[in-house]
Amino acid sequence: MNYHRFLVHAPLARVSEFHSKAASMPPVITPPPLSVRLHHAPDVLREGNVMDFSLGVGPISIRWVAHIERVSSAGFTDRQILGPFAEWVRRHRFNALDNQITEVVDDITLQPRSHPLWWLVGMGMWASQPLLFAYRASRTRSTL
Repeated sequence: MNYHRFLVHAPLARVSEFHSKAASMPPVITPPPLSVRLHHAPDVLREGNVMDFSLGVGPISIRWVAHIERVSSAGFTDRQILGPFAEWVRRHRFNALDNQITEVVDDITLQPRSHPLWWLVGMGMWASQPLLFAYRASRTRSTL
């Protein structure tokens, strides 16, 4: 399991609304040099929705399909149903510390695929998570 957390100087409702919009993902919280191309995504994430997108670095693109579960103002879970890992489950939680400060927590459980190429891709993605989440924290703070 991997765990990331950061604080945002914004009320929980604002943080929750921002993260529930699929449109926040590609242009706002995805760091360069990654690119995200949405194939299908709801405007606002709801229980049972599916997000279908491709993650790219240069000419390499990986298709990822996630099922959205346990949606509430306190967060949501996305579960990979197609993608680079044998299993990927991320619980994205929002905790109000007071009326103006919200803690954002990501708990990620994953299992790499056993195929050597996919294992290498997965481990590369795993190793880059601290940078990815640092960027997301910075962009979330500056946006809200």
